[in-house]
Amino acid sequence: MANKLFDPRHGKSFNQGFRARRFEFFKSLLKKIDQGKPIKILDVGGTQIYWERMDFSGHDNVFITLLNLDLAPVSNANFSSIKGDACNLSEFEDDHFDIVFSNSVIEHLFTLENQQKMANEVRRVGKNYYVQSPNFYFPIEPHWLFPFFQFFPFGMRVWLTRNFNLGHYTKSTSKADAVLRVKEVQLLTEKQMRSLFPDGDVYRERFFGLKKSITMYSFKGEINRG
Repeated sequence: MANKLFDPRHGKSFNQGFRARRFEFFKSLLKKIDQGKPIKILDVGGTQIYWERMDFSGHDNVFITLLNLDLAPVSNANFSSIKGDACNLSEFEDDHFDIVFSNSVIEHLFTLENQQKMANEVRRVGKNYYVQSPNFYFPIEPHWLFPFFQFFPFGMRVWLTRNFNLGHYTKSTSKADAVLRVKEVQLLTEKQMRSLFPDGDVYRERFFGLKKSITMYSFKGEINRG
């Protein structure tokens, strides 16, 4: 029951409600560049169902490319799916996309170095960008759904991951798997996000006055004309 309440894969979940409100903000930014021309969006780590829930399937002037480590299923004509690495988008030229969009992905890259690489690539291939990440200082860790989990010593986080079903994760089958899972998630502070995207503005999502997530965005009102 708790997982359904917080799991964004469920359309009526608590987190989905937050995503919907963030998306309303994104749509307000989109109006800055919607000039009746086709718009190309790269969603790093995205799924078609996410956009369907936001009523973006079937648009005849918005074309969305989903980039993931494995091909994501697509069924609508305005979606395409490719395999790729968020840290290396060398298959795309500078300013190839009108918008690069990413929701809760940049914290899954193991190291700050990789997060910097992703940020650099997002800013390079997109004329505009919108990148969201959970806030490190929010008291409920958003993956394990465990209070202050991110502040625990590394060994304790591994032990909890190895021995209990927590949040979106079932307990790991081995210590090595638990170590890898804990290393993967590196939550970011607002200061770090600002450093990664120095030309961006910040949108803060709050819950009872606490910053739940941080979005860095830059919309210059530009789109590709080709």
